[in-house]
Amino acid sequence: MNTLEQSGADNRESIVAVQKNGDGDLTAFQTSTGRVLQYAEALQEVEAGRIAGVNAFKGRDGGTYIRGDADGDPSNNLDQLPTF
Repeated sequence: MNTLEQSGADNRESIVAVQKNGDGDLTAFQTSTGRVLQYAEALQEVEAGRIAGVNAFKGRDGGTYIRGDADGDPSNNLDQLPTF
């Protein structure tokens, strides 16, 4: 946990809702400030550390993807968030 998280001063946006395509793949994200980010835009924001609660990881296929930080609570996984 970094100092910002420990102090409660983490003012970064978080992801509150998602859009999915017909296959159920995440395609866009809505942030806590109301911004709507397409997947590529969101990935850039995540990699820059501007969105809390998520991280970027390299998949087996070599692509980079967004996933929620592991916290043991499946109810807040990105797939479980409301759609918009």
